[in-house]
Amino acid sequence: MDIVIRATVMFVVLFVLLRLLGKRELSQMTPFELVLLIVMGDLIQQGVTHNDFSLTGATLAIGTFAFWALVLSWLSYRFPRAERLLEGEPRILIRDGEILRENMKHDRITPSELEAEMRLAGIARTSDVAWAILETDGKISFIGKTGQRQASQQDEKSV
Repeated sequence: MDIVIRATVMFVVLFVLLRLLGKRELSQMTPFELVLLIVMGDLIQQGVTHNDFSLTGATLAIGTFAFWALVLSWLSYRFPRAERLLEGEPRILIRDGEILRENMKHDRITPSELEAEMRLAGIARTSDVAWAILETDGKISFIGKTGQRQASQQDEKSV
C-alpha cells in the first residue's frame, strides 16, 4: 500500500510540474530539457519504490500511474470544465497577422520559435496568417487569410 500512496503523490507532483513547465512538443525541447525529463523519471522511480526493487513494487507503481492517467482522461472526457483545468486551453499567438506577445510570453515562446514553426508550415510572413494557435498538445496551428489564399489560387489558374 505504501507504494500506491507514494506513486499517487509522485503522479500529482509530476502532473503539476509538467503543467507549470508549459506546452512544449518533444521536438521543441532543448537537449537540456529532454535530459531533465529523463532524470526526473529516474528520480520519480526512486521516490516511488524507495528500496523495493521487486517486480511487484514496479508493477504497483506503474499500475498506479496508469490508473490516475485513466481517471484524469475520463474526467476530461466527461466534464468540459475538468478538461480545461487538466489539459489547458488553446492560446492565440497571431490574430490577423499581428503577433500577440502577451500570449507568447505566457507560454514562453520566442518570436524565433514562432517564425521557425511558420517556415515549417510554409508561411513566409506573419501578415499571411489569420490565426496561429498554440494547441494544448504544444503544436502550433496556422490558418491563412482566405482573401490571400483565394488570390494565389486564382493566380495559379491564370498561368
